Amino acid sequence: MTAHTDTPGSVTTVYKVTGMSCGHCEGSVSGEISQIPGVGSVKAVASTGEVTVVSAAPLDDEAVRAAVDEAGFELTGRA
Repeated sequence: MTAHTDTPGSVTTVYKVTGMSCGHCEGSVSGEISQIPGVGSVKAVASTGEVTVVSAAPLDDEAVRAAVDEAGFELTGRA
């Protein structure tokens, strides 16, 4: 599990997502996760399957899973 505080009031969490293969995939996943309340930034990397999320507080894993599912991919856990 990777979750740590970068700056006061923010938490960075890295998730593993399967199925991403291109920039469009990265954009789809990033777009859905960025709609979760409290999310400040999202960076998805198809080549590693990692999605780095910076949020105001720890996110509910099920909310992130639902967002990734909505984008058409599978959240397999945290990196």
